[in-house]
Amino acid sequence: MDEPDLLKRSDGPVTRSRLVRDLRGLGLAEGDIVMFHTRMSALGYVAGGPQTIINALRDTVGATGTLMVTCGWNDAPPYDFTDWPGDWQDALRAEHPAYDLRFSEADHNNGRLPEALRRWPGAVRSRHPDASFAALGPAAHVLMDDHPWDDPHGPDSPLARLAARGGRVLLLGAPLDTLTLLHHAEALAKAPGKRFVDYQQPITVDGERVWRRFRDIDSEDGAFDYTPVVPKGQDAFEVIARDMLTAGHGRQGQVGAATSYLFEAADVVRFGVNWIESKLARSAGYGQRLGT
Repeated sequence: MDEPDLLKRSDGPVTRSRLVRDLRGLGLAEGDIVMFHTRMSALGYVAGGPQTIINALRDTVGATGTLMVTCGWNDAPPYDFTDWPGDWQDALRAEHPAYDLRFSEADHNNGRLPEALRRWPGAVRSRHPDASFAALGPAAHVLMDDHPWDDPHGPDSPLARLAARGGRVLLLGAPLDTLTLLHHAEALAKAPGKRFVDYQQPITVDGERVWRRFRDIDSEDGAFDYTPVVPKGQDAFEVIARDMLTAGHGRQGQVGAATSYLFEAADVVRFGVNWIESKLARSAGYGQRLGT
């Protein structure tokens, strides 16, 4: 961000103490387990960058609190590499490095904070190559350990554990469509037309690199076709999140120069499942939620 833009959008540097004050004003509290999504550019000039944000979050939740982020794997092989020419596939299979908890970078599309948190001393990263998460704090292992290989957004996933343990979700200047927890709602929802992906990625098993098959909801292109129930040009997750806010779930406030949101994870899952099931079942011609 250049200096003219900075002066227009901020009333001064966004410091660690200011972030703590704003986060507490939003409702984040000591002992919280919180998954956070950040758009740094929306906050204004953050003095110290990701390090300052992580330290401010740690100050706010305290020694008994836990931070969590979604990582993914930036350099994972593409889902469709099995459609490549045979010699290309052979080269990839022979030499593509296995997912490594320590060295495989978080998806750059998730911003700078996931990579910064997963590198933080004491952070724990989940084992799933495509849908990995990372956490820092006393509950880190409980959230991350034994991440299911298949259905990694579903039951017993880090997202499921976040909701079960009374966790929260913070959108720190990030738009509503970044509410990753809604993928867990998609995984649980019983609605017509759910889409899945099957793909292969290399992992390490007993010290050896092996290619493993995985199955998950389609979190890239969408687990459902939302076009019948979402206005053209709008993102389904943003629509669900706004409906959730209208229904009285979640808090909105200012952190730095950015509009930010704080949600209860269990509310997000419950509302998301009900929204998906009721809207999509109705659009498919059903009169009530499937399975009831």
